[in-house]
Amino acid sequence: MQTILGSTGSIGMELANILPSYTSDIRLVSRNPSQITGEEELVSADLMKAEGADAAIAGSEIVYLTAGLPYRKAIWKEAWPVLMGNVLEACKRHGSKLVFFDNVYPYGKVDGWMTEDLPFQPASAKGEARAVIDKMVMESVEKGEVEAILARAADFYGPSPLAYLHLLVFERLANGKKAQYLIGPQFRHSFTHITDAARGTAILGNHADAFNQTWHLPTDMNVLTGREWVELVAEETGGKKDFTTISKWMMKTLGVFNRDLSEMSEMLYQNERDYLFSCAKFNGAFEYRAMTAREGVRATLSSMNESKTVPA
Repeated sequence: MQTILGSTGSIGMELANILPSYTSDIRLVSRNPSQITGEEELVSADLMKAEGADAAIAGSEIVYLTAGLPYRKAIWKEAWPVLMGNVLEACKRHGSKLVFFDNVYPYGKVDGWMTEDLPFQPASAKGEARAVIDKMVMESVEKGEVEAILARAADFYGPSPLAYLHLLVFERLANGKKAQYLIGPQFRHSFTHITDAARGTAILGNHADAFNQTWHLPTDMNVLTGREWVELVAEETGGKKDFTTISKWMMKTLGVFNRDLSEMSEMLYQNERDYLFSCAKFNGAFEYRAMTAREGVRATLSSMNESKTVPA
């Protein structure tokens, strides 16, 4: 049994489409799970409760934790350790391997390429929260209590409401509007396509020798600047290449009136410098390669078009 915790999120749903390549025994877990391929076992569970995590994980060989929490630093600080503690305890009890879909927040401000061996130097409250749970996972690994993987992605893109590149660039250009970009369009910025993130996660989970390590998921290492991302999407949509830059002070001002924007402010350091994500370790171990930026843009636009043609 391979189980996805957080199966209704963008990564969880994509992962559910990919796992049948490896197994026919798949369980989808969320508060309100729904079928993806039509063949999965569905389990409704609250991972914030120990008994919920235990029931969700029982009988699982591999567990993929792709669940998310509201993008609030106070919630992350309090809730993530509880959720991760429940999942780790259940994995220990049932002998399940854990693959945690993670981000790069614990690294903080990085000059040059982000690699798996970087120390944790979080520059935000959310980064501190992620560092705490990452340490929980690796301490359990070091103690021999669980086998686990930290699978990190860069900022991701694809047809997801959580991907800011999708909201500010893809959606706006596809609808004939002027694109927007956060802060530093002159800087290079790595983005991981959702499909590549899910495919890489599945590959790692199904290779026994990948466990008890940190991996960066497949991401195009020919890194474009923010301006080049906008221009590429504009070329593929026939939209205008000019765009509006949302400055840091604008974000902070708007954040006074919008809680979501306020919560993003502490992460803006990622757009004030080059954000370079290396997946060289993954590329050296596996044959799968990430889509190029153009391939990823076309795949995203294709998914957007398909969703518009599907009857409600």
